[in-house]
Amino acid sequence: MNMKSIDMLRLIIPLILASLLGVFATVVQAECSGCLCPGNPCKLCALPPTKNISSAPNEAAACLKIREKVSPVSKNTEPNEHYASLNNAMRECVKNGGDVIVNSRRNKEFPSKHYCKPYIASSP
Repeated sequence: MNMKSIDMLRLIIPLILASLLGVFATVVQAECSGCLCPGNPCKLCALPPTKNISSAPNEAAACLKIREKVSPVSKNTEPNEHYASLNNAMRECVKNGGDVIVNSRRNKEFPSKHYCKPYIASSP
């Protein structure tokens, strides 16, 4: 390779990398889809109910029924009690028309591992 070829490669490679990074950044910043998006579009509620989290203002009926029937847990709850509460909460979710969602992408807005996605009738 001669010097001109090397100089051209030094110019072209950073341009290609910058283009690829730009495309990647656009994909990452794409609008969120699904239920685990900011603003809680599906009105999910954490399973089992947690002592330090109060009900949301427009909480779905299924979530309210879960709170009424299942004992809330805390981070100090014994594992057996926690799993019993989780099992009961899942049962109540499904019994009231909801679906149980497993959250593998925990974050500040969705810190729990399990959520109830209540059935919400779409308005015509």
